Amino acid sequence: MSGETKIPDIVIVTGMSGAGRSTAAKSLEDLDWYVVDNLPPGLLATMADLGGRVKDAVPRIAVVVDVRSRAFTDDLHSSIAELEARGVHPRVVFLEASDADLVRRFESVRRPHPLQDDGRLVDGIARERELVREVRAEADLVIDTSGLNVHELRNKIIGFFGNDTGESSLRATVVSFGYKYGLPVDADLVVDCRFLPNPHWVPELRPKTGRDTAVRDYVLGQRGAKEFLDAYSEVLRLLADGYEREGKHYVTLAVGCTGGKHRSVAMAEQIAARLRDEGIEVQVAHRDLGRE
Repeated sequence: MSGETKIPDIVIVTGMSGAGRSTAAKSLEDLDWYVVDNLPPGLLATMADLGGRVKDAVPRIAVVVDVRSRAFTDDLHSSIAELEARGVHPRVVFLEASDADLVRRFESVRRPHPLQDDGRLVDGIARERELVREVRAEADLVIDTSGLNVHELRNKIIGFFGNDTGESSLRATVVSFGYKYGLPVDADLVVDCRFLPNPHWVPELRPKTGRDTAVRDYVLGQRGAKEFLDAYSEVLRLLADGYEREGKHYVTLAVGCTGGKHRSVAMAEQIAARLRDEGIEVQVAHRDLGRE
């Protein structure tokens, strides 16, 4: 039937200018996604209809949407609501970076920020950050590209979408970090492991990391460690069920200690293992390991 359509899988790539949207789009294109750059949000539903026609059906569409569409926030929310009403559940990937990184990237290519007007570069960044604040809060996946090169960002995109079948199963990233280096800005949940004794103060453990058996056994052998893992695993199990019911496909869990070398690394590995036991696909990243 000529009017028959199939529902394509849709990913909306958005976020801060200079945060790597083009790199993310090219990476998705390499994974055989049909990519449309700078599509006005109001045309999302039309794009889904065109992509879903049986004769030339496009099963996976990635759309780059940004502040060049000046009615950005309202139009994007309305278009997503329209797609949801049609039974299409788009995933929103939000890319961001620190102000310092964004300034450095714009200066390296000698281009003004799209919202800079006659002001300074930092003024344009501040305006955009305020404009996209609500979109970031509702995004399925937030990727912080601060300090990443194009190859590292590409690897992140491939990690999230390389084996994507369009199913709604939850994917998790567990990130260990050190509080003295700051919180991961892309974390959905943060837990603090500083309630456990620090292996840093054990001379034979100080040079080792949470990946080493001796440190892992020391951390897990402390009072409260197992109880914490049991309780937090139960919380994550409840959250995972809820996230999947609400159509959230990605979650980033941050596990912190003082320096991101011992306790957080060991506990992040344990949390990841428990999530895998629940059938959740997990990536583990130790953000600050080796930084000291």
